[in-house]
Amino acid sequence: MKALARPPLRSTIAGTIAVLLACAAPARAQSPSPISAAPPSYREVTDETGRAVRIPQPVQRIVSLAPSLTETVYALGLEDHLVGDTEYCDYPADAQKKTKVGGGTNPSLEIIASLHPDIVLVTKSFNRLETVHSLENLGISSYATDPHTLDEIIASSKKLSDVLGAPEAGASVAGDMQRRLADLQKHLGSLSPKRVLFVVWTQPLISIGRDTFIADALRRAGAVSIVDSDQSWPQVSLEEVARLQPDFLVFADSHSDSVAPTVEMLATLPGWKIVDAVSNRRFAVISDAVNRPAPRIVSAIEELARQLHPGAFVEKPENGKEKLEKENPPPNAKPEAHSPPPLEFMQAQVTIPGGRPCDH
Repeated sequence: MKALARPPLRSTIAGTIAVLLACAAPARAQSPSPISAAPPSYREVTDETGRAVRIPQPVQRIVSLAPSLTETVYALGLEDHLVGDTEYCDYPADAQKKTKVGGGTNPSLEIIASLHPDIVLVTKSFNRLETVHSLENLGISSYATDPHTLDEIIASSKKLSDVLGAPEAGASVAGDMQRRLADLQKHLGSLSPKRVLFVVWTQPLISIGRDTFIADALRRAGAVSIVDSDQSWPQVSLEEVARLQPDFLVFADSHSDSVAPTVEMLATLPGWKIVDAVSNRRFAVISDAVNRPAPRIVSAIEELARQLHPGAFVEKPENGKEKLEKENPPPNAKPEAHSPPPLEFMQAQVTIPGGRPCDH
């Protein structure tokens, strides 16, 4: 069989090019012009230390460098966006499953960067300024909180919710905290506050200063600290405590049954015997949520108020007429409406006596 005659090479190439151009012309006419990628969106906010911060929008990935901020993220219902936190972020239990980036004062910048966060949450009192500067050098935005009172904790939670894109949740959380504190005030009324020593640490003895959020929490619970210091965590002498004689010693602990042996031990020490509250076992143990400026602190305040002023929470017995009317309502009477119980953000938990002074 004879081989097919081949056309000249030059004419073959010319014909191929002509066909390709003819096909490409209508294709170019029909395909849309390429669209350039939209630049990332940013929002500029001012954090609670006065820094201007540019935050990517929307916020999808969050790293928390403080236990209080982790709790607040959960309270706002944004836990699915939390991609990392510190080894001290232990509440709620699910927070322990998040990727750990180290401690609050010495986090691993490498791990944080690997998580590609849109924002890193820090607190002025717990985290270091060097960490913030290092994050800036990596091009990672950070937002700092700095509350010092209960009102500021409420406002801070609300601001944070707005920064994270959940303003409705923030309004709900803030409203619930305000309602519960107002209800507590109704119970306590004009009762005289109990004079207390809040024990942060026993050896050496460390308490709280007048301008801390814990001191404000005590006031909301119907108590006042006997320590009047402008230091946040002042060291106090036993002689001074004995001179002032507090009505109660207050401990914050994650396991209330672990405090009783500690108090019993204090009662055996010569120095502590001169403190009436110790010799008479007048102490209150509350959740260590009081150590964290987050929504759950209200639960700890409620606990303390009930322990210091139990009589204020005893329901008054109904007289015979009121009881009879409740049990036998008129035929057309509508059932009494009951307001729902206040939202419990998280189950109460109680650190070693007094907790960690910087565990924010």
